[in-house]
Amino acid sequence: MDKYAVIVAGGKGYRMGNAIPKQFLPLAGQPGLYHTIKAFKDAFEDIKLVLVLPQDQLSYAQMVLQAFPERIDMAIVTGGETRFHSVQNGLKAVSGNSVIFVHDGVRPLVSTELIQRCYAQAVEKGSAIPAIAVADSMRIIEGDNSRPVDRQHMRSIQTPQTFRADILLPAFEQVYKEEFTDEATVVEAYGEDVYLAEGEKNNIKLTTPEDMLIAETILKSRMEDA
Repeated sequence: MDKYAVIVAGGKGYRMGNAIPKQFLPLAGQPGLYHTIKAFKDAFEDIKLVLVLPQDQLSYAQMVLQAFPERIDMAIVTGGETRFHSVQNGLKAVSGNSVIFVHDGVRPLVSTELIQRCYAQAVEKGSAIPAIAVADSMRIIEGDNSRPVDRQHMRSIQTPQTFRADILLPAFEQVYKEEFTDEATVVEAYGEDVYLAEGEKNNIKLTTPEDMLIAETILKSRMEDA
């Protein structure tokens, strides 16, 4: 089966307080997006890469490509109005009997083990949605009031959301709806079941300067261990 990683990197990074989009900010000596892409190349040498960027960020792609010591092949696609449309554009570069990973460009700490685990489950069940248990107490807001929710039944969803192509591609032929918050919701709306996989606590999404500090520490620790 072919393998595709559709890496969606459309963030502006306003909360980072930096003019450079957050996926291109330096992290352990390289652009953050470099580490994201490298994780997939390390997991599967034959994986095909599709990078989805906003039109005004396409020029940054060269910065990422130059970070690799050897040339890598990567399709670069312009994003759309929403995440749904950006992923939809990325999927146009996918073909054949394949497994497709859809991953946030600002999750550079995704591990080889998680990627390979998602692949194996997607081959078997059709999908693998990384999820981790919720550590904090949770409440649902109802008007001016709120009520507690049993956190044992709650999960925080991550990426790479991974699917067989025969499930994901037709699902993204649907008309966009506001409730499409991620790929799993699109596939469910198409009538397919989705299956959770064990995620990783370190697979954080870079949103704030504090996240960058955490990611820097983890990446440096991994490099020292290697």
